Amino acid sequence: MTGNFGARLAAEMALKGPVCVGIDPHARLLREWGLPDSADGVREFSRRVVGELGGRVAALKPQSAFYERHGSAGIAALEETLAACRDAGTIAILDVKRGDIGSTMTAYAEAYLAPGAPLEADAITLSPFLGVGSLAPAFELAVAGGKGVFVLALTSNPEGAAVQHANSGGTSVAAQVCAHVGEVNRPFGPVGPIGLVVGATIGPAVAGLRLDLAGTGSILLAPGVGAQGGTPADLELVFGDAIGRVLASVSRSVLGAGPRGLAAAAADVASALRECG
Repeated sequence: MTGNFGARLAAEMALKGPVCVGIDPHARLLREWGLPDSADGVREFSRRVVGELGGRVAALKPQSAFYERHGSAGIAALEETLAACRDAGTIAILDVKRGDIGSTMTAYAEAYLAPGAPLEADAITLSPFLGVGSLAPAFELAVAGGKGVFVLALTSNPEGAAVQHANSGGTSVAAQVCAHVGEVNRPFGPVGPIGLVVGATIGPAVAGLRLDLAGTGSILLAPGVGAQGGTPADLELVFGDAIGRVLASVSRSVLGAGPRGLAAAAADVASALRECG
């Protein structure tokens, strides 16, 4: 697939609502769905989510860790889940938070972004804290193949502030990440293929750190909406003028509705977010 991933995702958001539903088959949810905590349970859980939400939401986001904990059989289930998303015509953002240097970063990029790779996704999450420049192999492969990445910039976990808010040369680490991503996106027009992850519950931190989110050309993946406490009003506070590019990531608040309630729960979230966008 070629073209600008950011523009493709923005079009899906406009058509289906700015919602990305996480596929997080952790043990408690598997029990609630009457499934075993095993690779087979994870496979069936994922099959039901994609079956109910494929084609109905802007994106689905499998969390790799919940598959990896079941070893090779779990990875096989992840491969099947990503293939099912492709078959459903739904963008798959694989949440792996990889970040490394040199040939290792290249190998990670090839594992998830190379066309035809067993774990091929439309986009992946990346950690920039070995230096944003170290992610260049993933940026390059994503752009070449019409894929995308989402770079962690400002997360809502308390531990993140010690690194992300740190000041270097008069500018916070988070602001430097955003500026670097903005430069990579610049040739692509209003929306580029390199997104950012910014937590929905960080309050006024964006303003306090002087982040120019609107100027990055990024889709802004915002975890924390729903069960983690984030509301549409929080999104307006956090993102301000960039609210139109926010893709809210929701998991428990939709998955907790059970397999028969997924579509209605996702539609409710999308409706609420459209009102604030």
